Order: sequence, then C-alpha cells, then structure tokens
Amino acid sequence: MSRPEALTRSAQRLRVLVVDDHAVVHWGFRLMLTQQPWVERCLTASNGDEAVELANRYRPHVAVVDLFIGEESGAQVCERLRAADPSVRVLLCSGAGEISASAARTAGASGFAYKDWPAAKIAAAVRRVGLGGSVFERQDRTSVLRLSEREREVLALMAAGSTNPEIAAALHLSPHTIKEHTSSLYRKLEVRNRTEAVQKAQRLGLLA
Repeated sequence: MSRPEALTRSAQRLRVLVVDDHAVVHWGFRLMLTQQPWVERCLTASNGDEAVELANRYRPHVAVVDLFIGEESGAQVCERLRAADPSVRVLLCSGAGEISASAARTAGASGFAYKDWPAAKIAAAVRRVGLGGSVFERQDRTSVLRLSEREREVLALMAAGSTNPEIAAALHLSPHTIKEHTSSLYRKLEVRNRTEAVQKAQRLGLLA
C-alpha cells in the first residue's frame, strides 16, 4: 500500500465485514467492533455468497473471515472477496484450527487471528489489517491441549476408524481404560463424539 493511501485509511473510520456461519459470532463481533471509535460500520455474512454481495454493495475496508464456513473454506471466501474487490483486506480467524502464513498470503489474506484471543487483541488485529498491515503470530495450539502420548495414540487409531475394542487390543489395554482415554480426549478437544474429535484434531494439526 502506498504511503498516501495508508495515511488516508488511518484518518478514516473503517467498514468491517464479518464472515462466519454462527450467529453468536456475528453478535460478539458487532458488540465488540461497534464500540471502537475507528469503526464506521460492522456488516455480517453467513456464507461466501452473502459476503461477496455485501462487499460489492458496501466496499468494506477489512473482512474478518472464519477459517471454516459450512462447506467452504475461509481461504476460498478470501479469494472470492479479493476477486470482487481487490482493495478489501482480509483477516482469517478460527477457534479450532489454523492456517500457515504462506497459505493465508497465497489466498490473499493479510493476517490470521485466534478467536480465543482477548477482545482488545482481536480488535487491534482487525484495525491493523484494515490499515494495510499484517498479523501473523505463530501460536503452539497443541501444547495448550496437553495431550498425553497415550491419548495421541488413541486419537490416531480413532482417526483410522478403529473401534474401542480394536484400540484396546492394539494398545494391549482394557476397554475400560480406552473409554477413559476417549472421554479425556473429548473433554480436552471440547467435542461430543469421535467424529467431532477427529475433525477437530485434523484442524488443529494433531493428526499426520
């Protein structure tokens, strides 16, 4: 971005577009962003089509795009938004996964934020990207979960489609012990069943 354009953006209030398929996320971002003196307007979209339509109509300065939006990835939505309006800046975000800086940049994004960051930090990231900067802060998400080596083994076998009795036989443990490990995995991953556990583990990069 040229210096005159950067100065112009810094002197004006920003229009922000939030793209996420959860209504509560829309509510949270609107509540947070409309309290910022530098925000002119906060728009929300639930999918890529709505996002492109709103981008064409309102020309937002920055779009906050979730990494997973229904059947569409945040990277795909980012590419569509940038194709519709090359001037829009995109901040990808997620509470359950991440994307490398190189992959995000390839899609046209200028940053990535975690939804569990403090509100002030997320707001600062939105403003920074909206003003022409970038936000790529590497964070070790696997260490936060603190999975044991045994839990990782159970998780890998779950991902391979093994049943609890099959996992018990493979690891030479009792079915009761395997049940305890799976319950612990569900709790740490904040999921309800093995399908959700495997999907979230894949998003977090816990599975090869």
